[in-house]
Amino acid sequence: MIEQIKVIEAERDKLLASERKEANSAISMLENVRCIGPEFASLLWTEGFYRHFDNRRQIAAYAGLAPTPWQSGSVDRDQGVSKAGNPRLRTTMIQLAWLWLRHQPDSALTRWFRQRAASSGSAQRKKIVVALARKLLVALWKYVTVGVVIDGAKLKNA
Repeated sequence: MIEQIKVIEAERDKLLASERKEANSAISMLENVRCIGPEFASLLWTEGFYRHFDNRRQIAAYAGLAPTPWQSGSVDRDQGVSKAGNPRLRTTMIQLAWLWLRHQPDSALTRWFRQRAASSGSAQRKKIVVALARKLLVALWKYVTVGVVIDGAKLKNA
């Protein structure tokens, strides 16, 4: 009986070690992106990226950054973000979106934001930043899971 417990504990330790390696590699990948420090990287991992998502809609919905559908008769529209998700991940992504604009001025996401917000007022810019936060979340998720570097993003090593 004791030997069986030791075997099971050894298997558990192997699984935990592999999960730690996966977490450390994902966190180090996130830290390699300019404007993401160790706090943001570890928070992104612990609040969202440790989970498995099948597509971008699932991770956006988990973070509460997915649109709320509205239907009336034959009209289908999307309203604002649902906010039915992880509030800590959502607020972190919005803060990170503002930092992204400052530290990644040449990225495709920043160009997209500047094009949209060129003739917008302050309130509209805040709404566009929430949309940028969703796009950034999906892009970082792709970067961590598949290794797709965000278009135009600067890394710390480069």
